[in-house]
Amino acid sequence: MLPASNAYDFPLLIKHLLTNASRAHARQEIVSHPNTRLSYETFERRVHQLAHSLNNCGIEDAMRVGVMDWDSNRYLECFFAVPMMGATLFTINVRLSPAQLLYTINHGAPDLIIVHRDFMPLIDEIKSGFERDITIIPIGDGDGYEAWIGKAADRFDFPDFEEARTATLFYTTGTTGNPKGVSYSHRQLVLHTLGLLVGFGVWPGDAGFHRGDVYMPLTPLFHVHGWGFPYAATMLGVKQVYSGRYDPDSLLRLIADEGVTFSHCVPTILSMLLERPSAAHIDLNRWKVIIGGAALPRGLQDRAAEAGICLHAAYGMSETCPFLTVADLSSDDPQIQAQTGFAGPLIDLRVVTPDMEDVPHDGEAIGEVVARAPWLTQAYLDNAQASDALWSGGYLHTGDVGYMREDGSVQITDRLKDVIKTGGEWVSSLALENIASSCNGIEDVAAIGMPHEKWGERPVLLAQAAKGANLEDLRTSVLRAVQSQVDAGALSKWAMPDLLLFVDQLPKTSVGKLDKKQMREDVLKYSDIKS
Repeated sequence: MLPASNAYDFPLLIKHLLTNASRAHARQEIVSHPNTRLSYETFERRVHQLAHSLNNCGIEDAMRVGVMDWDSNRYLECFFAVPMMGATLFTINVRLSPAQLLYTINHGAPDLIIVHRDFMPLIDEIKSGFERDITIIPIGDGDGYEAWIGKAADRFDFPDFEEARTATLFYTTGTTGNPKGVSYSHRQLVLHTLGLLVGFGVWPGDAGFHRGDVYMPLTPLFHVHGWGFPYAATMLGVKQVYSGRYDPDSLLRLIADEGVTFSHCVPTILSMLLERPSAAHIDLNRWKVIIGGAALPRGLQDRAAEAGICLHAAYGMSETCPFLTVADLSSDDPQIQAQTGFAGPLIDLRVVTPDMEDVPHDGEAIGEVVARAPWLTQAYLDNAQASDALWSGGYLHTGDVGYMREDGSVQITDRLKDVIKTGGEWVSSLALENIASSCNGIEDVAAIGMPHEKWGERPVLLAQAAKGANLEDLRTSVLRAVQSQVDAGALSKWAMPDLLLFVDQLPKTSVGKLDKKQMREDVLKYSDIKS
């Protein structure tokens, strides 16, 4: 059957995520710390004003607009206005070193960058190295942004175009080589938004993410679009809270004052909040938190449970937009809550051998996790070799090792590059970290493999102790806990670490993940690893 001559061939564009939110939830609030409160109706008007302001600065189709700002209503407005114009939103990682920042800006080639005053010193330091002319829009502490968009017209004609058009660009923050450019189309982001809403919204009762929630991200908006939840929250029309700078006491006050019920973050952020004395005086019993970006340590689970937080794990990566799996959000069993979980809708997830053969789904056989989904990045920007490796065999390779259970749920056991290969055995660094983190007095811990002439590698533990802890007693406690798992047959005898080092702070990447490459370099200066 041929469509009617005047039928609308509905493209999957980001502008359509706003259609119902600004109508059905016109009076709902978007809060931006410290003093901005917007209705959805006002938010949509400001999106139009921002588009006009960018257009007046020469931004047109297929150009790139960079953003260097704290999490704010301004950033959320850029999430919509820039791609809705047909331009590409380039979310710049402000935590990179100056050299890496310069590399990403030159490689990503923005035409204009919106810059908060706190990041202007970074721009001033590196701008002599820019390889093209870039318009810089300094926005002060937000006051300059208001002056910039405030006089613009409040209706912009956002066009239709091909849904395959690039909407966003950002750079991975791996621990080896230069950052790699990852981009997503309008179609991919719309489908990812729908996938999030289904994957996190199908659970019974108050579990998951739904219209009754108050949403506050604790993942920077430059990191994989705040894990995609700002788009989902806006489409739902829920109350949203943006914190600005990540100050622990300020974050805790916002959670209490604004009634925040749903957030997501890496483990280090939640640990940082729970360490604050003020956390003990705030009711966190309605707060649901999704942990991603790293494994959910049992020690952190226990601390969160004591505070009344409903904590669950989810899994994804920069190259997957990022949603791949989520644990059973209706479960209050700590073991189930910490599971990597079930693949979301439309996601084909496999655990395979190096020859791309499926391993048995018996909860034991180990392989690499590979995936297909309609929102996975198709290639790295201008990096054909890395792109081919990413998609070897027609599936996206996560670089993570794990197993699949009979019910189809997946458990990540390690990164391929972090598995400790010793004495002919594979030892999971995550298993060692989980055991150590459950010992009272351990605030943060990492397990790494160090080169060994005889055994290939040997495990080394680096730990951050709680203030006032007796380090020798803590060392005995951790090693005894590992030994008990070896004696019980849960771990190979090769898993006993040769060294346990206490450090003031574990090195992290710019998005809060453990930087094990840096740790290995740091440990090389120690000569007392047993032979």
